[in-house]
Amino acid sequence: MAVYTEVGDDELIEFLAEFDIGEALSCKGIAEGIENSNYLLTTDAGNYILTLYEKRVDPGDLPFFLGLMDHLAAAGVLCPTPIHGRDGQALRQLCGRPAAIVTFLAGMWPRRITPEHCAELGRAMADLHLAGDGFEETRPNSLSVASWRSLLEQSGAGADSVRPGLADELSRELSRIEAEWPDDLPSGVIHADLFPDNVFFRHDHLSGLIDFYFACNDAFAYDLAICLNAWCFEPDRSFNITKARRMLTAYRKVRDFSDDELVALPLLARGSAMRFLLTRLYDWLNTPQDALVTRKDPLEYYDKLRFHMGVSGPGDYGLD
Repeated sequence: MAVYTEVGDDELIEFLAEFDIGEALSCKGIAEGIENSNYLLTTDAGNYILTLYEKRVDPGDLPFFLGLMDHLAAAGVLCPTPIHGRDGQALRQLCGRPAAIVTFLAGMWPRRITPEHCAELGRAMADLHLAGDGFEETRPNSLSVASWRSLLEQSGAGADSVRPGLADELSRELSRIEAEWPDDLPSGVIHADLFPDNVFFRHDHLSGLIDFYFACNDAFAYDLAICLNAWCFEPDRSFNITKARRMLTAYRKVRDFSDDELVALPLLARGSAMRFLLTRLYDWLNTPQDALVTRKDPLEYYDKLRFHMGVSGPGDYGLD
């Protein structure tokens, strides 16, 4: 469920009066997503997405996110484009929340991921990384390695209720990740949340990347590591090396890896698994049972972490 703030007819009419996109014909809540309130807005000029940013989003980050989408769309990346009002501003207020309208992207996210989907994603991710060059705004990754120890401590002994001994096991592995984490890899703007439900396809061709609200400046290879975890494991949690090979090979045809990136990839994959394990663990322990947000199983990422801990090098991901 992702409609936390209801928008009344009068409020919507007043809000749209600041834009040149016509009269509202319908405004329907979108159930998918967990961070913000999203609506499919139809006007006599076309379809749009109306987003009200809820409390988990820092309003100070919104100019970065919206500016980045403007920059990437202008560079040819298939992503939503913010709609600017007559005063030139995209970010406004609606129903007491920061709000913006972006263009609608046609397509559906893949429920059954194929190797070809992974190849399409690899190419699009490389295009995104290259297109981010020249974007002058910066945003540090607030959920990178420096934040993970605090997340683990906030879960505390509750981690052992999810799996006996989990807290100590994660603490030991996190110490190894912290000690080895690289800080000099090629970096720039990354999406940082390219899960399948943020990637649209039409007829098996990628038609758009959405939800840039975790985008930040970090290592390009870390974005790849996030996608290895999100796209290349099967429902039984086994790793599909064919999907990984297709993704990484397609990526490097657009933007090749440095030797340091290749060497660091297994560590970055462990770190990515740790990051999503810890955020899921925190939510699992702290989200009320009757909350609108559906909790996600943290042990899915525990199994992925364990896989990457056994990886000996990039060859285990299908790379030479």
